[in-house]
Amino acid sequence: MTRCSAAVAALALWLTPGAGMAQTELQFGHVGNPGSLFSQSADEFAKRANERLGDDYEVVVYGSSQLGSDTSMLQKVKLGQVTFTLPSTVMSSVVPQFGVFEMPYLVSDREHMARIAEEVVKPMLYPLAEEQGYKIIGIWENGFRQITNNVRPINVPADLDGIKLRTPKGKWRVRMFEEYGADPSPMALSEVFTALQTGTMDGQENPLVQIYSQKFQEVQDYLSITNHVYTPAYVTVSANHWQQLPADVREVLESTAEELQGYVYEIAAAQDEELLGEMEAAGMEINEADQQAFVDASGPIYDAFAEEVEGGRELIDSALELAE
Repeated sequence: MTRCSAAVAALALWLTPGAGMAQTELQFGHVGNPGSLFSQSADEFAKRANERLGDDYEVVVYGSSQLGSDTSMLQKVKLGQVTFTLPSTVMSSVVPQFGVFEMPYLVSDREHMARIAEEVVKPMLYPLAEEQGYKIIGIWENGFRQITNNVRPINVPADLDGIKLRTPKGKWRVRMFEEYGADPSPMALSEVFTALQTGTMDGQENPLVQIYSQKFQEVQDYLSITNHVYTPAYVTVSANHWQQLPADVREVLESTAEELQGYVYEIAAAQDEELLGEMEAAGMEINEADQQAFVDASGPIYDAFAEEVEGGRELIDSALELAE
């Protein structure tokens, strides 16, 4: 098959209606389980978009890693085999500058993140994503991340010493936890429950809603509130294949993704409050970590990012300047 015919075949798959369906199916793949913020966000996006798209197109959501890991779905999006995906940390493995969101305690709250989205992500990071073949049409949320494990409560970085900690794929998260003294290993989200259950990993770090929806509270004893990183999530499509959709369809999808940002922030904040009680009821021991101790230990990772990533210092400074 020639490169041209392969591209045509991929586009045909991207825009072909499913069997027995009247509409063209626009697949939205993500790694979140039912009840997760990813699931709620993508389902609400599909509901709102489908109300406006008419009879020719339909957004269909495939969660729980049905279409693959974050990394594989990004590749499928680029090839035109999946329409949308919702990467978070993994974007830093595609565009190094997205690693700015791996910097601990960079984002102070969701209002700060909203300003960063408008003044840093869109003008500075969107174009870099397009250079790699991706178009971002919305900025949603993965959330403020916390640490769970089966060894001890984590109060200060020294408590992480020797703990085998699962992280998402992204070198800065790994380096951050190495700096704190842990033994971090990247792993696909779909593999984490078994790794925790069998002891292959002692712990992991994720937002509360991801922890709860993945049922990690069933195989973890300690939950430490560190808020060490805030991770956005990006509604991502293929820069090339996106242009093959009709202009009115693109407008509906892009405006719906944009307008959903406020909804995502609202339900995320509510879930952060509610889920602590659910975790405690599940038998987890919960502690508030000494966040200043983590901040104090984070200088080297900022310095390394600024030195190793082109434009890294400017990205850090631009984001921090937007804090109030």
